[in-house]
Amino acid sequence: MTIIAFVGSVFSPYYAWARRTTRPPQVVDPEHYCCLNVALYSKAAPRWAMTERGASHSHRTADRFVIGPSQLEWDGQALHIHINETAVPWPRPIKGRVSVFPTQLFDFSTPLDAQARHHWGPIAPHARVEVQLQQPQQSWSGQGYLDSNEGTEPIDLPFKEWDWSRSVLQDGSVAVLYDVQAHQGADHLLALKFCPDGQVLSFDAPPRQILPRTAWGMARRMRSEGPVKVQHQLEDAPFYQRSVIQSRLLGEPVVSFHETLHTGRLVLPVVQAMLPFRMPRRS
Repeated sequence: MTIIAFVGSVFSPYYAWARRTTRPPQVVDPEHYCCLNVALYSKAAPRWAMTERGASHSHRTADRFVIGPSQLEWDGQALHIHINETAVPWPRPIKGRVSVFPTQLFDFSTPLDAQARHHWGPIAPHARVEVQLQQPQQSWSGQGYLDSNEGTEPIDLPFKEWDWSRSVLQDGSVAVLYDVQAHQGADHLLALKFCPDGQVLSFDAPPRQILPRTAWGMARRMRSEGPVKVQHQLEDAPFYQRSVIQSRLLGEPVVSFHETLHTGRLVLPVVQAMLPFRMPRRS
């Protein structure tokens, strides 16, 4: 299961169109392009929703983010996500609550680009997750992860592509690899270990290993000390893929959550024309 709350959705074709047709583009308010992306990977009841909401249907405070009929709230101990969305392309409901209980909170943020216009930080690299859904009916608990990305410009301007992965190590630490390829200048690589005691340690990243291309023909790579294997393919889009990978890191076998983004594919006119069918808008 993956949940992403967007303010000024980087994947929104409506936001992209507004920036292209408004001068200067900086006056376009990102609050008009919010959404809650919910992806259920259950074999019995897979569902995917990403309905965009205008500013009249969303608002934020320090501890609450309302997006249409859904909302996220922080109670001081956990992040509770109240989901009330409709899946696409088949209009089936996704309703229920997901609670994220951080094992350790991190006040850490680092730039992803040379101009420091884009930042990433893991709020809770390791967390306990409790899922209680009424539609489809699901109830389970497991481990999860909570992070934040923010930027002051579209992601296709500085970035060509990136490969990101998160791996839980035997000592309870979480290793994150952020392998960013820029349009201009040097590429950027983060190899960080987030420890249960709150320490953030860097480590030497292993070499890139080539993964099989996706069904959309998208290239992807994963840094690993040995061979890599796709265990589960979760998302496969023209510009983005998400998968579970078997690899080796810091001397031990790991199962990694991995994603690849190609921004050049994202901004292709044909892809922008396809996106509204997966991302309807309620303004």
